[in-house]
Amino acid sequence: MRNNSEHSFAIIRFNEKTYISGGVMAVVKGTESAQRTLNDFEWGQSQEDRSAGWRYFIEETDLQPGMDPAKATRLRQLQLDLQDSQAKAF
Repeated sequence: MRNNSEHSFAIIRFNEKTYISGGVMAVVKGTESAQRTLNDFEWGQSQEDRSAGWRYFIEETDLQPGMDPAKATRLRQLQLDLQDSQAKAF
């Protein structure tokens, strides 16, 4: 990951077995903060949850750090839907 201390990053939960998204868990500023937050989610994850296929990844975003995860999930999904519809138009 690039060293971008000024950029925002979303921590995304997803299921690697079913490809279901668990949504945005947090939006933070900076790569170091993003990596720490990702590690915190992974360390706090139960073995049952992990065995079920749930994982986390970091994604650069234009969302505001500290925003409500539910709102961030909705906005991210709108962005993904818009990108998908634009890709299908070409």
